[in-house]
Amino acid sequence: MSTPLIVVWILFYLLAPAGVIWLCRRSRPLARIGTILLMYILGVLAGNLLIYPFEGAAQALFPVQDALSSITIPLAMPLILFACNFKDWPVRKALVSLLCGIVAVAGMAVAGFFLFGSRIGTEAPAVAGMAVGVYTGGTPNLAAVKMMLGADEATYLLVNSFDLIVSFLYLTFLMAVGIRLARRVLPFGAASGSPDPADTPSAGGAMSRDEAGMYRGVFSRTHRAGTLKALGLAVLITGIGLGLSWLTTGGINMIVLILTLTTLSIGASFLPAVRSWEKSYDAGMYLVLIFSLVVASMVDIRSIDLQSGIWLLTYVAFVIFGSLLVQILLCRLFRVDADTAVITSVAMINSPLFVPMIAESMKNRRIIITGITVGIIGYAVGNYLGVLVAGLLG
Repeated sequence: MSTPLIVVWILFYLLAPAGVIWLCRRSRPLARIGTILLMYILGVLAGNLLIYPFEGAAQALFPVQDALSSITIPLAMPLILFACNFKDWPVRKALVSLLCGIVAVAGMAVAGFFLFGSRIGTEAPAVAGMAVGVYTGGTPNLAAVKMMLGADEATYLLVNSFDLIVSFLYLTFLMAVGIRLARRVLPFGAASGSPDPADTPSAGGAMSRDEAGMYRGVFSRTHRAGTLKALGLAVLITGIGLGLSWLTTGGINMIVLILTLTTLSIGASFLPAVRSWEKSYDAGMYLVLIFSLVVASMVDIRSIDLQSGIWLLTYVAFVIFGSLLVQILLCRLFRVDADTAVITSVAMINSPLFVPMIAESMKNRRIIITGITVGIIGYAVGNYLGVLVAGLLG
């Protein structure tokens, strides 16, 4: 792929969200779908119609996709957290939801082992262990558990590939209907503090008055200085996080990076000057839209090898969607609200990086800190749980 085409793709990733936002303001049907879900749809179409069918295109674009997906969320997190109010964060409810999530993932991984283990083969205990690791802590834990268990490389690659596909479908399901279904089953609440008009979901999924005003005037004369200051502070915090990660682990460690980003950003959010930067959340969510588009365009539908791994694919889908169902049922038993339950599931299944995306789909920015905190704890305990489950089943 030539350099001009790569530049075109970079511009597409950076500017397409602005075009979708513009269309959503003028089309009620598109507004009902929502900007983030539209980014996913557009990304999948672009990837499978314009990237993967052409030889060499995926290899040429991968460095661009990898750079954008790696940069956008670490920068977006501080910008989003600057605008959040953490004074009334419900710690007890978050911990209850976390325990429900751990039980749900471990339970479905074990149940899936007994249902599909004979079909998967001798690697079934390792697969169950990797499933527990990845769905309580994210992809880094998948690789770590694989190494600790000495799992077969081919099995690991299949699990990783199916995880990417099914996790994408899981997120799409949540944004399309899952959040609304959860709110029918579980009590709905702001999940912290008193209701905030900015967090109120719009009827039928259409743009609320606050959402319609998002992204307007981010760099206008009134807000330009505040937005630039917010971006500058986000870059500084991200740099500190990366630096600490390299100093303590010799590389980019997600636990250290996210913990640093979260701690410094929450601390900054209590400063009156930072709270006055009204458009920092909008700028952060625009980066999330770019991230959504890039990640979706990296999904190669043709890469699904059903013949060699149909039962492995079935197992992965069973654990992901089954754990969501069990999470909802357990949270109903312990009276945890819908948004806390869903964001906990997302943080564990997809990692904290996807929390802002789903929080925006919920129109509930108050839930972000719960999701990120749950995800960080999941990173920490996922490896231990994965090895423990594999040992018990082996």
